[in-house]
Formats: sequence, C-alpha cells, structure tokens
Amino acid sequence: MTLTANDIIQLPIMESATLKSGTDFLDQRNIEWISVIEMPVENFVRENEFVLTTGIGCHGDPQLLEQFVKDVIQSGASALGFATGRYVFDIPDRIIKLAIDHDFVIIDIPWDIRFGDIMQMVLEKINQRNKSERQQTEEIRQELINDVLQNKGLQEIAGALHKHIGLPIVITDYTRQVRASQKVNNKTVKHFQNREMKPVEQSNASNMSFIEHPLYPHIEEYIVDQQTWFQILIATNHRKQGFLWFQLDTNKQFSWFMMNILEHTLTACALYFLKENAIEMTEIRLKDNFILQLAKQKNNEKDHMNSKAELLGYDLSLTYICIVGDIRLREETASFPKFKKDKPVTSSLQSLNYYIQKEINNAALLLGRKTMATFDEGEVIVYLETDHHLHTETANQFLDTIERRLNELLTEVELSWGIAAHKNETDGFHASYSEAKTALEIGKQNVGPGERTFFKDTRINRLLMTISTDENIKKIVKDTIQPLIDYDEKRQTDLVQTFMAYNKNKANVSQTARALNLHRQSLLYRLRNIESLTQLSLVNADDVFLLELSIRLWMLRKIE
Repeated sequence: MTLTANDIIQLPIMESATLKSGTDFLDQRNIEWISVIEMPVENFVRENEFVLTTGIGCHGDPQLLEQFVKDVIQSGASALGFATGRYVFDIPDRIIKLAIDHDFVIIDIPWDIRFGDIMQMVLEKINQRNKSERQQTEEIRQELINDVLQNKGLQEIAGALHKHIGLPIVITDYTRQVRASQKVNNKTVKHFQNREMKPVEQSNASNMSFIEHPLYPHIEEYIVDQQTWFQILIATNHRKQGFLWFQLDTNKQFSWFMMNILEHTLTACALYFLKENAIEMTEIRLKDNFILQLAKQKNNEKDHMNSKAELLGYDLSLTYICIVGDIRLREETASFPKFKKDKPVTSSLQSLNYYIQKEINNAALLLGRKTMATFDEGEVIVYLETDHHLHTETANQFLDTIERRLNELLTEVELSWGIAAHKNETDGFHASYSEAKTALEIGKQNVGPGERTFFKDTRINRLLMTISTDENIKKIVKDTIQPLIDYDEKRQTDLVQTFMAYNKNKANVSQTARALNLHRQSLLYRLRNIESLTQLSLVNADDVFLLELSIRLWMLRKIE
C-alpha cells in the first residue's frame, strides 16, 4: 500500500531519469513525502522522504557534495534525486559508491525536468495511496469488529491481523497466558507461555517514522527467544486485559497503515475481552447467589438444588467442609487505594476479592479438591471437598497454601478463619456455615484476628454460651467486670485484654509485657488498677477464675 521508490521510478515524468544506485532496494524504500533542499541539510529532512536537489549549495566542490549526500543518508531519507546539467554535470563515482555502501537510492534527473512537475505527480500518488489506505483500513476495522460480533475468537482476530500486515502475531491475557498466535513456531510460543520475556530499556523504535502516531508511546520492545518482539497493552476502561505482540521483519518498516491496523486490532481484542468478562461476570453472579442460598437459607429443596448445582458445574453429593473467612485491613485507617472497592460488597468481582478467589482456585487445584466459594459483606465463604475423617488436615493444607501466597501479595490484609465439618442432615450446608461462622467469631474474641478456629475446638465456649443465658449468672458477670468496661471506655484503655493476656501467660509479668508491647512498670500499674476496680486479687486462684469466667461469658454474649 505504501508508495515506494520503485513507484517513483515508474512515473512517466521519470522516464528519462537514470537510476544510479539502490536497484535491489527500490521496493523496500517507502516514500511518505517529497521536498527540495540544498545545503545545509541539518534537520530539514525527515525519514522516508524523497529529496530533490540541484547541488547549487556545493559550489562545484566534490567534498561538499559528498558531505551533503552523507547528511541526507543519515537523516533517514529514502531517495535522493540530482538535477544534473548545470551545477552538477555528473554524479561522482565516490558518491555513487557511498550510496551503494549504504543501500541508498540515487536518481540522476535531467535538468529540463521541472521539480514542480515531479512534486505534483508524486504528491498525487501519495494522496491516492493515502486515500486507498484509509478505505482499506476502514474495511479491515469492520472485518475485525464483525469477527467479534459473530462470536469468533482471538485466534481469528490474530489471523485477520496477520493476513493484512504479514507479521508473526501473539495475543496473551494480562497474566501473559498465550490465547492466540499466528505464524509463530512452537519454541517461541513456549517462551511466551513460560513468561520468558526480557524488556529492552532503550528501544530502537524511537528513530522510526511512526513516532508521531498516537499508538507509538504504548509500544514496548522485548527480547523473546533471542528475537525482538513488540508489545502493546490491551485495555478497557483503564482495566488491563492483555497484550498484543508482533515481530517486525528486518526488511519491513513500520508505517502509518500498519499502525492503524494494529490500533483497530487492539479495539477488537478489547471488545472480545469485554464480552468474555461479561459472560464470566454473569456466571460468577449466578454461582455467588447459589452458594449464598446454600449457606444462608434453610429448607432448600434437595432435588432443585442438585439440578441447579449441576448446571453451574458443582457436585453436592461430595463431602464438603465449610470455611468462613473474615477479610480486613491490619489497620482499619490504612490507606489502601490499590484495592478500591468499586463493586458491591457482596460481589466476587472486587479487586481485593479477585486475588483471594484466584488463590482459592489455585490451592484447590494444587490439592486436587473441588471448591465452591463466594464473598458476602466482608467475608469469604468456601465449601471445600474433603475426606470424611481428614477434614482438619485438609483445611490446614488448604489455608496454608492460600496464606503463603496472600501474605506476599496482600501484605496489608488480615484473614481470620472459622472451620466446620460436613453435616449429613437435610440443611447440612446451612448448618456447617452457621457452625463455621460461630467458630470464626469465637476465635476472633479469644485469640484475636489472623487465626483459624475449628468448631470442634470451641466446646468450652459453646458450653459457656449456654450457661451465660441464666439471669443470676448475667448479674454476677456484670457486677464483676462492669467497672473494668466503664474504665476502659472512659480512659480509652484495655484492661480487659490486659488481664486475659496476663492470665494466658500464667501470670508471668515479663512475658505479658512483651506480648502487649508494654513497659513492665506500665503493666504492673494496669494490674493494680484491675485489682482496685474489681476488688479481686490476682494472686487468689478463685478470684482469677471468677474474673476470667466473667470476661469470657461477657465476650460470648457480645458474639451472640
């Protein structure tokens, strides 16, 4: 499509002109503009330009003429036409040799051919080619969009791009997983699949003529399989979807036509990813609603739920344990713009939830287990396939795998877990969710956030919850710890947790001070305050038991 030096030579007005060098490269020298120039060249000549000159500025000096030709060559011009017969009678042999050494085109034009006529014909040709290119570009754009609308895939889009620009093509998603390729050998594809790409810090592309194209700033150069590849980001609404990769042949140059086709291909790829995302989002919402119905609703009709599960790719006949996780920042006031919640809190599509969901899927794949997972109001609900008697081991392996990765990816996020075994009753999924939720809340109260608690290990807490409903016990609890609660609220202290830490460390002051990050004297002052407010002695075993029991019952009432 682009005008070449060979097209210029074939013009009727150039019939009497003589080609002095570059015969073998005429079809490889693109002509984008034409100009007339004399010395000095400086920066007045741009790449892919056909330069006309009379040589008048050289004053008959062969050395000045040679320097002039060197400057034109270095400017990136495609061809140089000399008007011979007045200021330059014969082009010196050493200038022709210089042109041959640089694969440069020099044309000897008789003096009687006017530059204005040459420029008119060349500009007409350029305009014709530009108009033809615009028409072809529009046709290709329509073809690419139709491919997407007709449910064709990325492979067909890559094939259409290769057909029109003739370059090797690879399309990857944002994780660099290869989704399509055209005219790329298996070895190179394997390098892409293994993410073996090395960025080139200073690209050679900066000297090319397409620098003014709006796509140019987005092109990055990489080395893949010891070959140069160019990468362009595929994005939709500021969301990164994937990458378009192409390789430029050594004998082929970038052109505006090629850049426009690449730009239209990016649009087609972006539309494809948007369409794929829409299908994926619909499926995710259906799965979310189904799992929430399993977990939170009683009396679900078994046959109806089984058929619905089958349509969504789930198997309810397997044995599942329920895992409920609480998601929160380590500091509630921490700024966390990276995972801005721009989706509903119940959605699996939040940026933060995406990473957690991804690690849940990876862990399940690694352990060879099936999962059902969703998110609801800051918590993640997971049903994990397990063997009947190994649910503790399976849960720990699963959560270890997830946390290992999440601790690297999401350093500001803290996850607490509650785990419950499978129930064989009619509403088994709802029952195991309720137990896992209870275990989670008890664990957060007893040992704090960032831990995991199994429902089977909460028997003492559940026993205390049962007796905590007695009115006499409620009065004893209130009389015992109300002074501590009031003091904590008024002075913004934490005497309740101070006592629990002190008791957990078996009354060892030094260990407790280290655990609470307190000076020893500060801890002793708090302990004296606790004794003063409760009228109980921390060296009396009965008093310590009463205070611990009261606090634990109070905490359990808070959970209820």
